[in-house]
Amino acid sequence: MHLDVLDLRQFYYRTRLGRVAQGAIRDALLYHWPDAEGQTVVGFGFAVPLLRPYLTAARRVIGLMPGPQGVMHWPAGMPNISVLCDERSWPLETGGVDKLVLLHGLETSETPTDLLEECWRVLSPGGRAMFIVPNRAGLWARKDGTPFGYGRPYSLGQLEAQLTKHGFVNERHASALFTPPSEKRFWLRSTRMVEKTGQNLSAVLGGGVFLVEVSKQVFEPLKADRSKGLRRPLRVLEGIPAPGAKPV
Repeated sequence: MHLDVLDLRQFYYRTRLGRVAQGAIRDALLYHWPDAEGQTVVGFGFAVPLLRPYLTAARRVIGLMPGPQGVMHWPAGMPNISVLCDERSWPLETGGVDKLVLLHGLETSETPTDLLEECWRVLSPGGRAMFIVPNRAGLWARKDGTPFGYGRPYSLGQLEAQLTKHGFVNERHASALFTPPSEKRFWLRSTRMVEKTGQNLSAVLGGGVFLVEVSKQVFEPLKADRSKGLRRPLRVLEGIPAPGAKPV
């Protein structure tokens, strides 16, 4: 079940907790993808809060939003580059995307298999995708008052297995949102410290979301070596006299 775009915009841009979540996830994304100079960057779901740092250097940035969710103008104060689309059929050419970010896209999809096939289609060979989903065991997945409390949360193993099944190569994973989903002033002010501590302890302390980076690897099919013939070729015409030859 997709959330309404108005609710997502309200959370991420109008609430302190939403701005905290936006900053924590965006910092984690930028740590792994610090730049995208000359590349095509696409976000699906409600990934636009994470894409602003790429607007300057990227060749092209597009925000795709699924039909049931709705679409909004983005970025504010600039020409719109967000598009309403069917999650099973994106208005993008095959193999033209260098970096793909999904936030509130996979866990809320009613047709995740079709969605992942579309992700595979649009990625260029060697392209990278970052799937950001709620941690099933995290605090944020248990709080209905945030977008992370909707849809199907994942364990890390579940997500990586699903991505591998659809042909992606798992490259690395990370966590973010170690800050509790609380409006209390102490936690809101301590976000940076808590996130830094959580990153240092991420092997034993799970965050509110997983970030799983995958790549699309297209391998060239092996070509038969025609230089190697049969060791003893069959001589099917042996024993048949040549035309005009006298029989023995």
